[in-house]
Amino acid sequence: MRPAAVEARPISGLAALLGVPSAVHPPHPRGTRGVITGISIDSRRVQRGDLYVALPGSTAHGADFAAEASAAGAVAILTDAAGRERAVATGLPVLVVPDPRAVLGRVAAWVYGNPTADLTIIGVTGTSGKSTTTFLTEAGLRAAGHRTGLIGGVEIRVGDLRFPARLTTPEASELQALFALMREQGVTAAAMEVSSHALALGRVAEIIYDVAIFTNLSQDHLDFHRDLDDYFAAKARLFTPDHSRLGVVNIDDRYGRELAERAKIPITTFSPSGDADADWRVADVRLGADGSVFRVVGPGGVETDVSVALPGAFNVANALAALVALVEAGVPVPAAVAGIGMTTCVPGRMERVPGPGDIQVFVDYAHKPAAVESVLRSLRAVMGSGRRLVIVVGCGGDRDRGKRPLMGEAAARLADAAIFTNDNPRSEDPLAILAAMLSGALRVPAAERAHVIVEPDRAAAIDLAISTARSGDVVLVAGKGHEQGQYVGGRVIPFDDREVAAQAIARRARAHAAGLVGERAGGG
Repeated sequence: MRPAAVEARPISGLAALLGVPSAVHPPHPRGTRGVITGISIDSRRVQRGDLYVALPGSTAHGADFAAEASAAGAVAILTDAAGRERAVATGLPVLVVPDPRAVLGRVAAWVYGNPTADLTIIGVTGTSGKSTTTFLTEAGLRAAGHRTGLIGGVEIRVGDLRFPARLTTPEASELQALFALMREQGVTAAAMEVSSHALALGRVAEIIYDVAIFTNLSQDHLDFHRDLDDYFAAKARLFTPDHSRLGVVNIDDRYGRELAERAKIPITTFSPSGDADADWRVADVRLGADGSVFRVVGPGGVETDVSVALPGAFNVANALAALVALVEAGVPVPAAVAGIGMTTCVPGRMERVPGPGDIQVFVDYAHKPAAVESVLRSLRAVMGSGRRLVIVVGCGGDRDRGKRPLMGEAAARLADAAIFTNDNPRSEDPLAILAAMLSGALRVPAAERAHVIVEPDRAAAIDLAISTARSGDVVLVAGKGHEQGQYVGGRVIPFDDREVAAQAIARRARAHAAGLVGERAGGG
C-alpha cells in the first residue's frame, strides 16, 4: 500500500530534519545518490530506496535485522544508540536518535511529502462503534462528491481499491505511505479509526484531523493501559491542537462529558439520548429489526429525519456521531443523511447472516463487557414477545483478563441461553478463560440467569446454538465479527463466524425439512 511514485528525499535532508550529524559509512551506497524513496520498520517489507528504521523491541532490536534490510535495498538506517553498532556494520549511512519511535511519524511524513495536508480527514476514537461510525462517515463523504478513503480494523479503502487490515490503526510508516497512495489516487477525503494504541505509540503523529469523533469509553485494553484513566488519557490526546482542529463528542458517555469540558480544541457535542444540553440530539427514535428511523435536532433550528439500515440503538448513536462530524467537516446535511442511509452493512458489525430458516442470526464484533451488554439490549428491544435470545461468546487470550467475568455476567444476565466458547485463546489455556467467564455468569442469581452451556469448540458452539434454536429465536455470535482466522497457540486457523453460521443455518434448514428439529434450544 504505497504510492507508485515518490519524490526522492536526500539523506542529508533527513539529518537536518532530525538535527543530528550527517550520516556516514559511506555517503552514497550502491549508486543511490544518497536519496530516500520510502520507509519501513520491518526488514521483511523493505523496498529498494527505503530508509530502514531499526526500533527497539520487547524481544529483539530492529538492528538485529539491519543486514537483511540492507540486502533488500535499504539505503540508510535510523536507529538508537543501542542499535548503532549493528547498523554501522552494514556499511549504510546511519542516523542515531535517542528514541526513533518518537520521530517515526515526523520522518514518515517527510519521506512522503506530508500527504495529509492535501486531504480532509475525519478520525474516530472510542471503545465501541469506531468501525461502524467510520463506515457511515466515509459514505457521507462519498455522497457529498468526495473521492474517499477509509482506514480501520475491518478493511482499508483507497478510492476503488480494497486492502485487508492488519491493525486498527497502521504504524506511522505504513499510515503515511497509505495517505500518499490516497493522494496519488485522487482521494480528497478519508475517514479512519484512531486506536488508543496508535495515540499512545505515536502512530498518528504529524496528522492533524479536520474533525475527531469520540464515541464512548468502557473497559478494554487494560492489558496495555495501566487502568481506565490511563486508557482515557490516551484517547483524550486526539482532542488537542497537536492532533485535531475540532472535536465531536458524545456527552451521554461520562468520559465524553469530561472530555468536552477539558478538551483544548473547539468541541461540538451530541446526545443519542436527547439530552438538551447537547448541540445535536436525537428525538423520536423508531427502532426496528432491520434498522432505525429518528429525528435529529441541531443548532440554528436544524431538524432532519435520518434512516440507518443497521439495527440497534447503538447504531443510532453511531449514525448521529457520523452526521455531526460530516456537517462540521463542511458536508451539507442532505448529503450526510443520504450517505448514512446508503450504508446497509458493516462487515462483522451486527451483520445478519442470510439463509433459509425460521430464526435470525447475527454476527457482531462485541468483545468487551459494555459492547456485549449493548448488543444484547438492542436485540431484545426489537424482538417480538415469546422469542428467545441466544448468544455464543468467548474471550481472547493474552488480553485484558479483568473483562472475562464481566462478559460472562453480561451474557448470562441478558440472554435466555448463553454458550461460552473459545474466541482467540492464543497462548493461554482455553479452559481457564472459560472458567473465568463462568465465574462471572454465576454472579447472576439462578432465577435470573440464562441457561449456560460451555462448549470450547467454536464451530460446535455455533452449530449448537443454531441447530437447537426454537422457531422465531434470535442467535447472536459475538466476539470475532469480520475476523477470518482463530489464533490458537502459535497458529492461525482459518475461521469465519459468518461462514460457520451460514453452514449451520443450512444444516438446520435441511433438518427442519426432514422433520428433525424439535423444541430443544438451550433449556429454559
